[in-house]
Amino acid sequence: MNNYSRYMMNNTFVHKLDPRIKIVSTIIYIVLAFIVTHFITIAILLIPLVVLYIIATHKIKPLLKLMIMPLLIGFFLFFVNIYTMKVEMYDNAGKLTKAYQELKQYYPLPLHLGGSYFITYEIIARTLGLVARVYIMIMATTLMVNTTKPTLLSKALEDLLLPLKLLFIPTHIIVMIIYIALRFIPTLLDEANRIMKAQSSRGVDFKNGKLKDKIKSFTTLIIPLFVTAFAKAEDLSNAMETRGYDPYAKRTHYRIIIPTWRDAIISLIVIGLIVYVALLHNNIINLPNWYIITNFNY
Repeated sequence: MNNYSRYMMNNTFVHKLDPRIKIVSTIIYIVLAFIVTHFITIAILLIPLVVLYIIATHKIKPLLKLMIMPLLIGFFLFFVNIYTMKVEMYDNAGKLTKAYQELKQYYPLPLHLGGSYFITYEIIARTLGLVARVYIMIMATTLMVNTTKPTLLSKALEDLLLPLKLLFIPTHIIVMIIYIALRFIPTLLDEANRIMKAQSSRGVDFKNGKLKDKIKSFTTLIIPLFVTAFAKAEDLSNAMETRGYDPYAKRTHYRIIIPTWRDAIISLIVIGLIVYVALLHNNIINLPNWYIITNFNY
C-alpha cells in the first residue's frame, strides 16, 4: 500500500511530463468524472488513465488493488440506496423505456426484498456509477503521486499558486507545508507498519476479535504513531531553524520547469475530453439509444 502514496522512480513518458500539467489534468479529470452521466463516457475517461498507469509502472496488479476502496464504498452505498430509493428508473424523453423493457426480459428487476424495499436498475446504475467515479479519482491521484517527485510537485504547486501572491498570500509557505506533509506520508506509513509488527510480536491482535477489542488494539498503534509524528516534526523544525530557514526570505529557484511536446499532447487530449463532456452535458450531440441507456445519473 505504501507504493500508492510515494514516488516510484522510473524514466517513462509519464514521469517526464510537466508536473504542473499533471496537477491540472488530475483536477480536471476528477471534475469530469463527477460531471459525466454515462458509463461509456466513464470508459472513455478511464481507458487513457489505465494506459498511462501501465506505461508508468509496467504493472497491472496495482490497478486491481486500487479497486478495493471504491468497491467497499459501493457496497455500503448499495444498501443505503436500497433503503432510501423507492422509485423505478424514469423514462428519459421516451428513449429509455423500450431499452429497459428489453433488459427486463433477461433480468427480472425490480427485485422485491420485502416491505417497501426493492433492487432496481436505478440503484445498481447509481452504485456502479459512484464506484467508477471514485476509482477514476483514486487512479488519477495515484498516477500523479507515483510519477512526480515531491520536490517537483511542490515547485509545480508554487507556480500554479503564483496568482495568489497578488493578494499578498504567502504561497511559498503553503507549498512548504504541503511538501512536508507529502514527504511524511510514506515515512509515517513505514512507521505504522513497524509499530504494528512490534505490537503483534507482543501479542496484540489487530485482525481478530470484537469491535471493542479491535479499537483497543488500534489504540496501541495510534498513540505511539502520534508520539513519533510529533517527535519527527520537532526534529525537522529544529533542523530547519539550525540551518537558518526563514519562510519570509526572498529566494530564487534551483529548478526551472520547461514544457515539452509531451505536455502539449496531454494538454490537447485533456482539452478534447473537456469539449466532449461539455457537448454531452449541454445535449448538443445527438446520442444513439445504446449510448443513452448507459445513463446512471437519475
